[in-house]
Amino acid sequence: MEVYLVGGAVRDRLLGLPARERDWVVVGASASELEALGYRRVGKDFPVFLHPETQEEYALARTERKTGPGYHGFSFDTGEAVSLEQDLQRRDLTINAMARAADGTLIDPFGGQADLAARSLRHVSPAFAEDPVRVARVARFAARFAPLGFTLAEETRVLMQTMVESGELLNLRPERLWQELERALTEPAPQAFLATLRSCGALRVLLPEIDRLYGVPQPPRWHPEIDTGVHVEMALQQAARLTSQPEVRFAVLTHDLGKGTTPREQWPKHVGHEQRSVELIDELAQRLPVPRRFAQLARRVAQYHGLVHRAGELRASTILKLLEAVDALRRPADFEAFLTACEADARGRKGREDEPYPQAERLRSALSAVAAVQTDSVPGDLTGAAFGQALRDLRLQALKQTTH
Repeated sequence: MEVYLVGGAVRDRLLGLPARERDWVVVGASASELEALGYRRVGKDFPVFLHPETQEEYALARTERKTGPGYHGFSFDTGEAVSLEQDLQRRDLTINAMARAADGTLIDPFGGQADLAARSLRHVSPAFAEDPVRVARVARFAARFAPLGFTLAEETRVLMQTMVESGELLNLRPERLWQELERALTEPAPQAFLATLRSCGALRVLLPEIDRLYGVPQPPRWHPEIDTGVHVEMALQQAARLTSQPEVRFAVLTHDLGKGTTPREQWPKHVGHEQRSVELIDELAQRLPVPRRFAQLARRVAQYHGLVHRAGELRASTILKLLEAVDALRRPADFEAFLTACEADARGRKGREDEPYPQAERLRSALSAVAAVQTDSVPGDLTGAAFGQALRDLRLQALKQTTH
């Protein structure tokens, strides 16, 4: 029985990065042997075990054979005769197909170290094409490593394009796609996820609502970059600068979906795109398992981001309606996330990346003024609707004093 450190931990050490987690491969052992040593089996599709002390994952070396469509269409061999090289050969990218032995020796049969030096995302073998999730997974690695200069190898892009054309991506389960998208939104360059998928035609299949934004023009006065898809990539880049919250980045990703359905004869204007964006977010959230908090924030940003951009010219009554619409009084933390997404949208435009965004501070001050009006300020003899209206009138009065 031999144990090897594999995958991301080996790759990240060579890059000088802290390892997010450590995974191990066991060669020359059986499931019963590991269980006898106290390892706890947790894998559903193939044997994975948790170490009795560290709780790190240990998998038996395995080979796999395509038996049907999609992620589950595989049969596995985890026999004791399976070698380390056979196990590494089934992995997605060469930079993830390296191992380190107990004595520190690096095992690199597919040129992963050379591809690290070349900053190349390259597939290990033609077997890459058998699993549709790998297209989204490679795009997610692009989102992680683009700031380090990594690019997609042309032969891998061509292979991914072939997978798209074959219809293999239609077998990708919504849960797996969302898992990769959500993880990509936590990476340093989430916009690279979109660019990578688009480069091979996969964005059109996996996220058509996003793909159809490319090539749609916007008024140059407000959007010097013009192209709506380019704007979304730029806004995502700004969101990554402003926050690590994936729900904020998702809201930025989806805030302009309605522009993709604007009739051509109305271009470059997009009257009513806000409500169309909300409807498309609802459709997307039905197709993918989007968490409720993600979808709720995305709807609010899509509906009201234009109003936030005009905060400096809004009447106090309009500001109060906005605060009520986004539930700012009851959920101030969510309101901060909402403002951050709006700021990312405002800065995600050519030449405006570093412009200040005073609208956010104006609305924060407005919320503070409204929140300072307590219920005990209302005359005690009022109840029900009369009480609510009196409280709202007091808040509006406070707001007028703040905004003038």
